[in-house]
Amino acid sequence: MTSTTGEACFRVAPGGRIAGELTVPGDKSISHRALMLGALAEGDTEISGFLAGEDCLSTLRALAALGVGIERPERSSVRVHGVGMEGLRGASAPLDMGNAGTAMRLFMGLLAPQPFDSQLIGDASLMRRPMERVAAPLRQMGARIETLEGRPPVRIRGGASLAGIEFPMPVASAQVKSAVLLAGLRARGRTRVIEPAPSRDHTERMLASFAVRLTREGSSVALEGGQRLRATSVRVPGDFSSAAFFIVAGCLAAEQGLLLRNVGVNPTRTGLLEMLRSMGADIRLHRHASDTPDAEPTADIEVHKSQLRGIRVPESLVALSIDEFPIFFVAAALAEGETLVRGAQELRVKESDRLAAMAEGLSRLGVENRLLEDGLWIRGGTGLEGGCIESRGDHRIAMAFAIAALAARAPIEIRDVANVATSFPGFLELARAAGLGVEAT
Repeated sequence: MTSTTGEACFRVAPGGRIAGELTVPGDKSISHRALMLGALAEGDTEISGFLAGEDCLSTLRALAALGVGIERPERSSVRVHGVGMEGLRGASAPLDMGNAGTAMRLFMGLLAPQPFDSQLIGDASLMRRPMERVAAPLRQMGARIETLEGRPPVRIRGGASLAGIEFPMPVASAQVKSAVLLAGLRARGRTRVIEPAPSRDHTERMLASFAVRLTREGSSVALEGGQRLRATSVRVPGDFSSAAFFIVAGCLAAEQGLLLRNVGVNPTRTGLLEMLRSMGADIRLHRHASDTPDAEPTADIEVHKSQLRGIRVPESLVALSIDEFPIFFVAAALAEGETLVRGAQELRVKESDRLAAMAEGLSRLGVENRLLEDGLWIRGGTGLEGGCIESRGDHRIAMAFAIAALAARAPIEIRDVANVATSFPGFLELARAAGLGVEAT
C-alpha cells in the first residue's frame, strides 16, 4: 500500500491498545502569540515549551525578517528581543507563512498600522484560504489591504493611520478577533470586538500578561490604542488540539487508562471534553494551580476506554471545539447510534474542507454518513473497514484517521501527510509509544 506518487503516507495496522503517560508538544496558538507579542514588547521575553513545528517557525522567521532578534537556546526555548511598538522594519522580501493560517491572519493585524509595505504569502494550501473576513474589519479601521479575490497574496500598504472601531463579529473567530485587537494596539482611541459566541481567548490572556489593559464585558473585549507592552516570561502548555487525538484514542482503547501530562485546558478550547462526556466517555481532569488569573489553565488528563453513544452536538460547543472536529467525527463513527453536528460551516475553510474530507474518508471506511451544508450526520456503532484515505494535505484529517485504525478491521493507508509536522512534530513517535501500529511510507 505504498504510494506510487512519492507523497508522504501513513500506514496504520488495525487494532491495538493504548496505555501509559504522554506529553504532547506545546500549544501552537499560544506559541504564535508569544512570539508576536514578545516582538512588540520592550525588553526580552523568555518562552518555554515553544512548539518547534513548521507553522510556528514560519512566524519566527517572519519576525526575524522584520528586524526582531530571536534566539533559541534549546529546541523548545525561545528568547525574543522585543523592539517595541515602533521598532519593526520592513522586510526585503514577501513574508512566507508556509501553511500557517493563524500566522497570516494575525500578521495582517500586526502589520496594518506599520509605516512600511508588506506582502504575505504561503504554501499552495494557504494561498487558497479566505482572508477577507480579517481584511474587512481592518479596512474599517483605515488599513490599506489588498487580497487576490479574497485570498493570498495579502498586500498591506504602509503608512495608514488607524482608528479604533466597534466591531460586532458576524461569526465567532479567534483569528479575526486577535487581528483586530493587534491592530488596535496602534490605533487612535478604543477598539472593541463583540463576539456572537465565545472563541478562544489566548490573545486576551496574553495581552494582559504583557501589561496591556483590557476591558471585558460580557461578550465583548476592548482596549485603548497607544499602550506599551512589557516583556515577560511565557510558559506554553501542551496543545489541547494535539492531545485531542490521544483523548479519543484513550476512549477507544485505553483499558488500563492513559494519562496526558500538562495539557492546556483553557475553557474556550475544551468543548471536545464536554461532547465526549455527553457520549459517555470516562475522562478525568487533574488540574494544576494557576499563578495569576490570566494564566493559561493546565491539567493532567486521564482517559479510560468507554462505551460511547451518539449525541446531537449543541451549537454552543462548536466554536469551543472547532479544530477537534476531525477526531470527534471518528469518535462519533464508533459510538452507538446517531450523531449530528450543525453550525460548523467554519470547518469548510480550514486547511481543507474538513466536513467534506471527513465525510469522504468515513464513507471509504464503511461508515454511513450524510454531508450537510454546515455539518455532518453520522450513524456509528458498526466498526470500520480498512482502506485508503485522502487527507487533502490536512494534518488533522491525517491524524484523525490514524487514530481510527484502533477500531478498524484492516489496515488504513492515509495519503499526503507531510503537513502533520506543521502542527504536531513527533506525532509518529508518540503514537507508537502509546500503542498505535503506524508507519511512514
